[in-house]
Amino acid sequence: MNRYLHFVLPVLLLISTEAAAQGTITRPPAIPLMTTDPYFSVWSFANSPSDDYTRHWTGKTMGIFVMVKVDGKTYRVVGGSERQLPALDLKQTLVGPTQTIYVFEGSGIELKLTFTTPLLPDSLDLISEDASYITWQARSTDGKLHRVRVYFDGDAEFCVNTPDQQVVWGRLKIPGVDVVKMGSQMQPVLEKKGDDLRIDWGYVYFCSPLDQDGLSVIARADEARSAFIEHDTLPASDDFDMPGQASDGWPVAAYAFDLGEVGAATKERFVLVAYDEIYSIEYFHRMLPAYWKRNGASIADMITGRVSGYRNLLMKCAEFDSALVAALAQKGGRDYASICALAYRQVFGAHKLVADIDGTPMLFPKEDFSNGCISTVDVIYPSAPFFMYFNNTLLKALLTPVFEYSEMPRWKFPFAPHDLGTYPKANGQVYGGGEKSAVDQMPVEESGNMIILTYAACRNDNNADFALKHWTSLDKWANYLKQEGLDPANQLCTDDFTGHLAHNANLSVKAIVALGCFSKICGMAGKAELAKEYWALASAYAKKWAEMDLDNDHYKLAFDKPGTWSMKYNMVWDNLFGLNLFSHDVVQRELKFYLTKLNKYGLPLDERAAFTKPEWMTWVATMYPDRKDFETYMHTIVEYLNNTPNRVPFSDWYDTETARQDGFQARSVVGGIFIKLLAK
Repeated sequence: MNRYLHFVLPVLLLISTEAAAQGTITRPPAIPLMTTDPYFSVWSFANSPSDDYTRHWTGKTMGIFVMVKVDGKTYRVVGGSERQLPALDLKQTLVGPTQTIYVFEGSGIELKLTFTTPLLPDSLDLISEDASYITWQARSTDGKLHRVRVYFDGDAEFCVNTPDQQVVWGRLKIPGVDVVKMGSQMQPVLEKKGDDLRIDWGYVYFCSPLDQDGLSVIARADEARSAFIEHDTLPASDDFDMPGQASDGWPVAAYAFDLGEVGAATKERFVLVAYDEIYSIEYFHRMLPAYWKRNGASIADMITGRVSGYRNLLMKCAEFDSALVAALAQKGGRDYASICALAYRQVFGAHKLVADIDGTPMLFPKEDFSNGCISTVDVIYPSAPFFMYFNNTLLKALLTPVFEYSEMPRWKFPFAPHDLGTYPKANGQVYGGGEKSAVDQMPVEESGNMIILTYAACRNDNNADFALKHWTSLDKWANYLKQEGLDPANQLCTDDFTGHLAHNANLSVKAIVALGCFSKICGMAGKAELAKEYWALASAYAKKWAEMDLDNDHYKLAFDKPGTWSMKYNMVWDNLFGLNLFSHDVVQRELKFYLTKLNKYGLPLDERAAFTKPEWMTWVATMYPDRKDFETYMHTIVEYLNNTPNRVPFSDWYDTETARQDGFQARSVVGGIFIKLLAK
């Protein structure tokens, strides 16, 4: 553990309650604790974890509770219950890509509480497993010995959508591990779909190695906590008065650990919290399991592996966090590193990785607090830089379900779809006109997105094999953009909250860049004449765009709207892919103009309102040749995160003048902020 601390503490000081002088994030609006997918998602929405209940990303309670007893005196550490107890003083909050560490002090001890979710991007199994570690490390700070006990419980809200649902519980026998299991009585597997929902099927498992000499019990919360506070123990036997509502006494899985006499040497305990959804996604009426189950692995196998691999995985997470934060700081500065460290788990936490019937990995994002859609193409698009950088297999796993849907006879349009349904049911588009009408679709937006991202996947693979599998779709969409992309009709784009807009200049940029990308794909696929044709077309369109959209010292929001402006964030791919369809003068004129429009908390999306999108801001900032300009943009995002009054997971739609959330939270699109890592 000394080696672990050597790695992790200097890195995580980037996001710390003591980092004010360094200009980084000092007060994240919400802090990720256990975040693996849209259902297994636990956050702290408070400055200290003892100030409030832990919550699901939607804001609903998903409760864990932690106490520590030092020399007979009990302190509250995590959770909003037991307010009669004093809270142990919080000294630091340290947030890294895969870990959150709280450092407490009081009564002569230091207590480090670490939440680790090993979302290591080179392991598809780890990414797909719903499992997180909670670690306690205690040591004396005053040279004396102190008797230390720690208490943990997790409640039945982990496995229900609403607390009035009936739950059952019991124990799972796994050699060497003490396991408590809880789940809903009805088990409505994959029956519900929607946005503001929690899971009410499958089972949550609370686990502790038997060699830690801990006590465990299944009991009502008051009984378990009172036994620890008053008698240093837990109730003598499990409560099996079930089924019962999750709110009926709040049944919990409780653990108590006696660390004995604690001196200068650190003593440690941990629990593992895991979830088995049984089935995770319905894909055109096929129920698909999480990827880790593709070869028949059971929850017992997963728990055994996670418990035995605990120390190794913590070390890997510390090393990964250290290397990633160093790379981020080198590329974009300390503010940038702190933003990305906060966003990392949120990106993975808005996805579910499953295996198709042949084992093919398929990654499904959810539109959190937007409309609950699954596999929304214009949500995949902004999040894609994250997957381009970390694992190209995951990028293709995002695109594959969209391609397969597009190639079904039921999709009859000449452009790409918007979505595959409502999470967790990917049974066909529900947005706009669905499969019946082109009304309220995003034809230029989604077609351009799919072509650009396919080229990115092929560039990473250094071949066109992925594109060739889906050539019919790509060729059809490129032809559509050839006809409709330069001057888009009155339609929606990904920023659909701004409404329909005809002659959208930024949407035109997307179409032009996509046509250039399609030319490159054709070249990689050995289709030289087609590549030449589309390159000439994209080049001609780019020159025409510059003429149509010029408005003195900048470029317009729409071709027919003089005196307006907007972020042309889609130009970033022209730069990153080395297409250079748009001249240097065009790009620099636009970037220089943006600097005159910056507000305290960022650059507005366009001139119609003060709100912004941080991922689009980062795409614009990435195009600046001067590192100082990039850092200026990043500092405005840090200022937003430190000052927003909305205590929710990183919102990607907020006001640049007030820092107030306009909408959205916990969405995967913050993965777009990682785009600077793709720059040369």
